[in-house]
Amino acid sequence: QVQLVESGGGLVQAGGSLRLSCAVSGLAFSSYTMGWFRQTPGKEREFVAAIAWSGGSTFYTDSVKGRFTISRDNAKNTVYLQMNSLKPVDTAVYYCNTGPRGSGSGFRPGDYWGQGTQVTVSS
Repeated sequence: QVQLVESGGGLVQAGGSLRLSCAVSGLAFSSYTMGWFRQTPGKEREFVAAIAWSGGSTFYTDSVKGRFTISRDNAKNTVYLQMNSLKPVDTAVYYCNTGPRGSGSGFRPGDYWGQGTQVTVSS
């Protein structure tokens, strides 16, 4: 059974930082591209960042480039999203995803999702 468990969300003031974690079990983690997506009420889930299986390539949506950093630790089956210089528009539920497909700043989600973690940025 594949499980993805996100953590690290919370309430932060604009300009602050948060680090999200996603622990994965039930699949060969080190073989998968991993991604983060986010969703706000009434909107579709949108791509945020992705990282190749080796960690050698990373991809970001334009709005977070230079502020967010995706990384992974294959020994711990965990993917991270370091979020700096947070803005109120970053407020959303953030979801971890296995195997997103795409390139550049546009990825479609893969098969498995975590339960999501709420990030709220106050102005």
